[in-house]
Amino acid sequence: MNRLIQKGLMFGNLIPVDSPALVERYNRALKHLTGKQTKLTDFHIDLSGYSPEVGDELNDPLYLNPNGMNRQFILLTTEQKDAPLLNAKFSTSRDILQRFITQNEAQLFALTARDAVAGVLENTIFKLTSAAQLFDMRRVTVSADTTGQVVKGAERMAGLITRFRTEEDAWFDDQLITEMIGLAKTTGDITRNPITLKEQTFDQGNFWTSHFGGVYVFPKVEYPAAISVGPREVLGRLPVPHVFDLGDRDQIAKFLEINDLAEPIVRARGADAAAILRQKMDFILVDLASRLGIDTGTSTRRDLRIIANTFTDRLPPEFAGLAAMLRWAEAGGPWPRLTSQHPAYFYTLRGRPGPDRDLVNMLLAELSPLDIRQCFICHKDLFYRLYASWSDAKQTYVANFLASEYQMDRNGTREAIFGPEPDMTDTRQGSRDIIDMVGPWGAVRKERQ
Repeated sequence: MNRLIQKGLMFGNLIPVDSPALVERYNRALKHLTGKQTKLTDFHIDLSGYSPEVGDELNDPLYLNPNGMNRQFILLTTEQKDAPLLNAKFSTSRDILQRFITQNEAQLFALTARDAVAGVLENTIFKLTSAAQLFDMRRVTVSADTTGQVVKGAERMAGLITRFRTEEDAWFDDQLITEMIGLAKTTGDITRNPITLKEQTFDQGNFWTSHFGGVYVFPKVEYPAAISVGPREVLGRLPVPHVFDLGDRDQIAKFLEINDLAEPIVRARGADAAAILRQKMDFILVDLASRLGIDTGTSTRRDLRIIANTFTDRLPPEFAGLAAMLRWAEAGGPWPRLTSQHPAYFYTLRGRPGPDRDLVNMLLAELSPLDIRQCFICHKDLFYRLYASWSDAKQTYVANFLASEYQMDRNGTREAIFGPEPDMTDTRQGSRDIIDMVGPWGAVRKERQ
C-alpha cells in the first residue's frame, strides 16, 4: 500500500493538523465526543475529522463511528469538505456531510476560526442486529455545535435579547442583564453577527452499506430490492419483494433495466464509447499477463496488443465480449448479443444520470472487478482489497496508470466515463429508444418481466 500512499492514491487530500492550536481544538472535540484524547502533535484528518494516525494510536479505526452507526464528526476547517471520507460504512455519509458543510459554510467558517465544531449524523438506530433494520433508516439528522457550545449559547442569547426588548421592566432585571453579559463573552454581538447552525435532516434514499458483508439497498425505486454482496440468505427476511446477490446476474440486469438505472456505454450521451471500451480491454489484458506471469514491457497499448495476439487462446470472455462491442462501435460490425450471463455484460453499462448514478456505478464496479479504474473511482474499499491480492507487476501498472491518467484530471476523467455530476434530482425521464426498451443487448426482454 506504500506505493499508493506515495502517489496520493490512498490517504490523499487529507487535511493536516500540525499546529498546537489545531491539535488542542481537536482534542477538546475528541474528548467531548468520545472521552478520549490523542498525544500526537501532528496528524491528518478526513472529511469527518477521522485521523488514520489517531486511529492507530487508539487502536480503534471506528473511534468516531461506534458500531458503524451514527457517525460523529469534528470540523476544524471548512476545507474538509473536499477531503475523502475514510472507513465509510454508508455510501450516503460523504454526500450528507459535504452538503451540510456547503449549506452552512459561512457560519462554520466563523465558528471554526475560534473552536472546533463537533457533531453527529443521527438516525434512529444505534446498532444493527438485523438487515431488515436497514429499511428503517429513512432520514439522517445532522446536529452540531462548538465544543464551547457557542451555537447553543447564541440561541439562549437570542431569547434573552427578545425578553430584554419586550418585557416592561427588563432594564431593571439585574439577573437577566448579568446572564446576557456572561453569554456575550462567548457569543459576541449576535445582533450584528448572528450565529445559527440549525439541525438539518437529509433523506437517506437508496444506499450501500458495508454491514452484513455489503448490501445495496434500493427502497426508493419503482420496483424495490436489496442486493447482497455475499449470499443473500445471510440477510434473512427483508421488507422488499426482491432480494438478490451478485450471483443473480439475470435478476440484477432486469432490476437495473425496469428501474431505468443503467444505460449501455455505447448509447450514453457524450461518451467516447470506443475509448472507454479500449481502456477496459487493456485492464483485462494486464490482469491476464499478471496471472500468466508475462512481462508486459512498458505496458503501452502496443505491448498489450502483442500479448493479445500471442495468447489468443487464453483471452478471457470479458475481452472477447468487449472486442465485439468495439467492432460494432467503430466499424459497424454485427450487434453483439451479450446476455446478462456473459462475463462482459456489466462492463458495457454505466449508471444513468440521476441521484442514484454513483450508487449504480458502485454496484457495477462489484460486477466488473477487472475494470480497475471504475473500481478505484466508484468503490475504493473494494479496490484496496483487490489491490492487496495482485502481483507486484499489476500493482505497479495500476498505481502508475491511476497516478498519470486519473489523478492529473480527476473531474474530467469522471465526466468522460460517467457523464456530468448528478444534481440530486431525478433526470431519468424522457424518450427511450428501442435499445433501452428491450435491454441493452436484447438479453432482458419484456416478456421475461
